[in-house]
Amino acid sequence: MATKSANVTARIQPEIKRQAEAVLNRIGLPVSVLIDTLYRQIIMTGGVPYSLVVPKLSARDSLTDEQFNAMMEKGYDQANSGEGLPIDEAFSKIRGGI
Repeated sequence: MATKSANVTARIQPEIKRQAEAVLNRIGLPVSVLIDTLYRQIIMTGGVPYSLVVPKLSARDSLTDEQFNAMMEKGYDQANSGEGLPIDEAFSKIRGGI
């Protein structure tokens, strides 16, 4: 087995680091193993092993007030008429699309 002696240094926002490390801790994956795995995937795939694109989701700042209000009213009407989903089902659908 090769000796691990190279270091990687990156400057990131402290809150991003904290949140990511909390997730990694929950799944029992040390940051060094994640970075090693990422580097190996870069070598094997010849590039970044995931898509780097901006999602085509509407954000509040891209909507006019009229568009935003119409969207909110539609959601409110759906909730009042019982068209909503149970929270677990909604999050499952969200996670499935990520």
